[in-house]
Amino acid sequence: MGIEEKVQTDMKAAMLAKDSGKLEAIRAVKSALLLLKTSPEGLTEDAAMKALQKEVKKRKESAEIYTTQGRSDLAEVELFQAGVIEAYLPKQMDEAELRVALTQLITEIGATSAADMGKVMGAATKTFAGKADGKMISAIVKDLLGKG
Repeated sequence: MGIEEKVQTDMKAAMLAKDSGKLEAIRAVKSALLLLKTSPEGLTEDAAMKALQKEVKKRKESAEIYTTQGRSDLAEVELFQAGVIEAYLPKQMDEAELRVALTQLITEIGATSAADMGKVMGAATKTFAGKADGKMISAIVKDLLGKG
């Protein structure tokens, strides 16, 4: 079952359950997929994952802003929607898994200092696209190269 079919099935289930919060998040996913379908590059699995990651990131950033402004009610809605959208993404790597994988990647590339950060980040963002957050990758690479 492709992502479009899964979204359609989940949307019907949310409608029948009268779950408006989940339905709103699923509609956002469907909207992002429709935009991709009509774009020049078309709807590919990779493009869909990037679009959904973008949607999750938007919601988390909005929740952060709402929290700093003391609007926890709105922040909860944004975080709930981010959680629903994340269900369509592949499982994210945790920090320990990512640290081990990045150590191996740095060894393969032969990076030894912070001057090699660009080479490592280029390879890491391609390798771990959709599997790990870019900020976490960057922080771990800085830490690992800083020690080297």
